[in-house]
This record gives sequence, C-alpha cells and structure tokens, in this order.
Amino acid sequence: MMNSEIRNLEPKAIWNKFADLNAVPRPSKKEERVISFMKHFGENLGLETMVDDVGNVIIKKPASAGMEDRKRIVMQSHLDMVHQKNADTNFDFDSQGIDMYVDGDWVKAKGTTLGADNGLGVATIMAILESDSIVHPAIEALFTIDEETGMTGAMGLKGGLLKGEILLNLDTEEDDEIGVGCAGGIDVTATRSYAIEETPEFKAGFSITVRGLQGGHSGMQIHEGLGNANKIMNRVLFNGFENFGLRISEIDGGSLRNAIPRESKAKFVIDAVHEGTFISEMKEITKAIKAELKTMEPQLEILISKTETPKSIMDLGVQEGLTRAIYAAHNGVYRMSADIPDLVETSNNIARVKVKDGEIKIGCLTRSSVESSKWDLANALRSVFELTGCEVKLSGDYPGWTPNMDSSILKVLDGLYEKMNGEKAHVAACHAGLECGILGTNYPDMEMISFGPNIKGAHSPDERAQISSVQKYWKFVLEILKEIPKR
Repeated sequence: MMNSEIRNLEPKAIWNKFADLNAVPRPSKKEERVISFMKHFGENLGLETMVDDVGNVIIKKPASAGMEDRKRIVMQSHLDMVHQKNADTNFDFDSQGIDMYVDGDWVKAKGTTLGADNGLGVATIMAILESDSIVHPAIEALFTIDEETGMTGAMGLKGGLLKGEILLNLDTEEDDEIGVGCAGGIDVTATRSYAIEETPEFKAGFSITVRGLQGGHSGMQIHEGLGNANKIMNRVLFNGFENFGLRISEIDGGSLRNAIPRESKAKFVIDAVHEGTFISEMKEITKAIKAELKTMEPQLEILISKTETPKSIMDLGVQEGLTRAIYAAHNGVYRMSADIPDLVETSNNIARVKVKDGEIKIGCLTRSSVESSKWDLANALRSVFELTGCEVKLSGDYPGWTPNMDSSILKVLDGLYEKMNGEKAHVAACHAGLECGILGTNYPDMEMISFGPNIKGAHSPDERAQISSVQKYWKFVLEILKEIPKR
C-alpha cells in the first residue's frame, strides 16, 4: 500500500500526519470533512479547539515548561488544496484520498495534484500539537479554509480571536527562502451572451485539442514562459477565421483561476470545400507554435480532427470580438519590481475560457505586490473585454503583504538558517498570494514570516515534495520554536 511507504519516511511525525490528511478529500469550497477532521484531532488531544464563523479551525496549546515567558506564536497553514488531474486520470477528488508514491527523493501523486501545498504545513503543525517532547512557546494553530479560490477563510477571520504576537506561515515552497511579502490579487471575469445560429449547409465539423502543457502556479511560475492553453487555442481559431472563415461552436479551456491552463478544447466548422487546404495550413500554424514553445513545452500537442458537424455556431460579430479580445488581453508578466531584484510585480493569467449554449465566460487572475499597479492591469483587461461588449466583474480583491525588514522574527530565522546551513537564506517577497497580507488587516501588530520545504509544480499534477528538504525544514522548525523571543 502506498501509504505505508510514505509513513515510513523521515521525519515520520510529518509524513504520518500528511498521510492522514491526504486521506481526507479537501477541495476548496468543500472543506466540511477536513474541518471536522481537524476539530476531532484537536479535541482528541484534549486541547482547546474551536471552529470560527467561516470554518477556520483554531487549536491552542500551552507553552512547554520553561517557555512560558516567550512570545505567543500563531502557526498557520491552509486546509484546502488545488484539484488538478491529467485528462486520462480516473479520479474523484470529492470521494478519494490522494494516491501517493515515492520516486527517488520526491513524493508524488498518481496523475493528480499532491496537496503538499499546503498539506505539509498543516501536517507540521499537527505533529507539533501532538508531540509531548517538542519544546515550544504557547501556540495558536490556525488552519484556514479556501485559500486557493478566494482566501475567504483569512478574510473572514475576526480580529481579537488570536492573541499571538508572531505568525509563522508555512506556505513557502523553497526551503532556502524566508518570505517577508507577497502579491495581492483580483479576479477579472468577463461575460456576455450571444445569439446561437443554426449551422449552414455545406459545412465540415472539426475539433481542436490543445494539451500536454506543463501548467503550474499562476503566481510563482508566471515568469517562466510556460504555454497558456487558452492563448494557444485562440491563436489557432483566429488564424482559422482569418484564412478560412472558421466559425466557433464551443470552447472549453483551462480550469482554476490560479493554475496556468494546460488544456483547451474547441468545436468549429469551416466550408467543406476548403477542408484539404485548411488541414494543410493548420499543420503549418501548429508546427510554428510548437517550435516557438519547444524549449519550455516539449510535450505540447495541438490536435485537429474531423468530427460530426455541430448543429449550431456562435454569432459572427460576437465571435470576431471574442477572438480579438482574447488576443489583445495581457497574459503573463506585466511589470517587474523596480525595488526587489527578479521579483514579478504585476501579472495576469487568462485562466478560463468557456463558450457554450449562448454564453461566454472568461476568467482571469491579476496579481501585484503594488496595489495601484494591480488596478492598472485589471482596468486594462476590463477595457479590452468591455470594448467587445462583455460585462466585466472585478471581485475577490485581496491585499498584498508589505515586507517588514526589521521584524524580530526575521532576525531569528535569518540567523538560525545561516548557523544551520553555512549560508545565508534568500529573504524575499513572492508573487504568489499568501494569507499574511489579509490576516494583517485585522492583526496589524502581529509580526509575520513565511517558510517551508521544497515543493515543485504546485497546482499541477506534477506537484512533488522533496523528502530531503522536508527533513531540513523540520530541523529548522524545531530550532525556531526554541528561539522565539521573550515577551
């Protein structure tokens, strides 16, 4: 059984709790089971446990003997996980536990996301709560919900519930990095309806499938030059329309707003008389796209195949506006930070494109560590989609986390890391959305820091956690707990 292999990894304290957690289905917005699981965990340990109004779980543990004079800490991770699977993987996230296995120095999942983001953080806190030998100050363990699809747990956490002076967020994915800041974000959603037309006579039906892209985290990996399935699909459809009068019937691309889209499918028609020339020309276009992306996306496939002719197509004027808007809409890095080297300041991910049954929906996630720049890009996107007749909604706005380079906990982690590893940690802000900025709105005096083990490919089925890095991180955690400053 795969779980026994995972459970025997060192440190067993973390991996056993991670295996327990990964047996519980925990999709964002459907966290009832994992909330109940965590509540029972705390209560079974005899610790003060509560579930707040929105579903966050708080478990409190008194200080170890001799640590009562240290500052109280909040240890925080989120309970939900991103659900992505390969198209050929048969898996039900609502009912199945994650199927894990060991591959060399990595723990992976079979065809799905692993849930190391942020399950390893949750498991770390659980291991500390359960232990009767780990030395620590007074702890408030905060397990938030719905981090991945709106941060509603962090947003709904009321002020005054926590008494901690220092927050340790365990949601960073590079073990040599100490996080001191992050990007805020906003959802840009464009919708409109269109007239459905009956497909005229003498049309040939086709489908396009874009697949084999790596996908990945739309914050941490947005600068890597990865392919976006929605942009690639639109490019092919645009060319087909320009050269052959291609008419769209349906599009279904991407999935989650915080995942770079890996796959897209579309159905369309062309004049049957142009079939041969169309196939020939499309081969040239797809060959050129694959050549452009071959270094970053060697597995990219763009498959065009003959199908049954769809019964209906979308209104021509709306189709023209849609394909032009997606072409013009910014995707990827918008601005690099002028203050922090190599930090993406502002970006956008065109995450979802759905065209079906007379309705269009385009979903983007815009991120920035500078509030004014975030709104600048959001308004640029809004303008593009409004020009083509869409209604645009800006929602889910959450703030970034401004770095405090003078915090006492940063000095502790910075010094400990160098002492333990013989080199300096990378103190950095990141382009992902961490909950620290939101939590800081109700707890403005709480010092915050973020760190964690190496996790690669988060938000994609290639997600993997490095075993040796988890061992390094666990030792770091145990030393940090001993060195929390006195009150």
